[in-house]
Amino acid sequence: MSSQSQSAIILGTGSYAPENVVTNDDLAKIVDTSDEWIRTRSGIGQRHFAAKDEATSDMACIAAQRAIEAAGIERNEIDLIIVATMTPDMPFPSTACLVQSKLELPNVTTFDMQAACSGFVYALSVANSMLLSGNFSKALVIGAEKMSGILDFEDRTTCVLFGDGAGAAILARDTTANVGILGAIGGADGSSPSLLQQPGGGSAMPASEASIAARQHFLKMNGKEIFKSAVRVMGQASSDILEQVGYTAEDLDLVIPHQANMRIIESLAKRLKIPMEKFHNNLDRFGNTSAASVPIALDEAFRAGRIKSGDLILLVAFGAGLTWASTLIKWQ
Repeated sequence: MSSQSQSAIILGTGSYAPENVVTNDDLAKIVDTSDEWIRTRSGIGQRHFAAKDEATSDMACIAAQRAIEAAGIERNEIDLIIVATMTPDMPFPSTACLVQSKLELPNVTTFDMQAACSGFVYALSVANSMLLSGNFSKALVIGAEKMSGILDFEDRTTCVLFGDGAGAAILARDTTANVGILGAIGGADGSSPSLLQQPGGGSAMPASEASIAARQHFLKMNGKEIFKSAVRVMGQASSDILEQVGYTAEDLDLVIPHQANMRIIESLAKRLKIPMEKFHNNLDRFGNTSAASVPIALDEAFRAGRIKSGDLILLVAFGAGLTWASTLIKWQ
């Protein structure tokens, strides 16, 4: 296996889900669907929806506060903030800037990361590199989404899959050998953007009466093609990072995959030839929270005692773009 003298370690994690729990039966009252239809196709039983006056930055702040508390650091120690989101409060300024202000954090390097559902894993890799540059000491990395704000509740194939929430982690540079982030892989194939997109609202299709009438400001997805791509790229990204760092799937203590569809996760387990017991899944309770998916599951797994010192943990995700990313962590 590869050896490294320094890396970024995770000092603490935090997460937040809105109070409003929406069950499959609740959705069946407003769209032509059923609990059985949703569960058999996705594995989802419920999800959380944010309140109308609850923005992505609000959820991000709560998750961040919990991560800061768990890390046992002072806020002014943070000198880098990255927020991964595809549902920002507004196109600009960045949601990260809004979080920085709301948390009353110091005037530090702050920006958003947009890689859709892969965003948090992408952001971990970027934060790791920036910390290892020596120019930063502690990073706040957040994945936060208000997916309910872009769902089309006239499209039963998509509106039942997503939920809202946020997860966060505090990273710090560490000189202990072979702990923390051991390696990371990211990739993208932008040749088929229509597989998963929000067409309206950008420079290609500015908001207009026509775009609104055509419901172009909602999420659009080709579920069948996304499923096939997800199975392939998550498996490849997982195998590639293990090979890069010098481990095998059998060495893994825990896998935290993007929570999009239980059949995708089961396919990944089969490809890696490891039991489902090694996966941490909360899809049934949260649905797909996009960039918040992996950090919420990471925080939940840690607080549940599923992560111990010395554990080898794989984070892997895919999303619109199409993007994919994987990170291998040796817990300190």
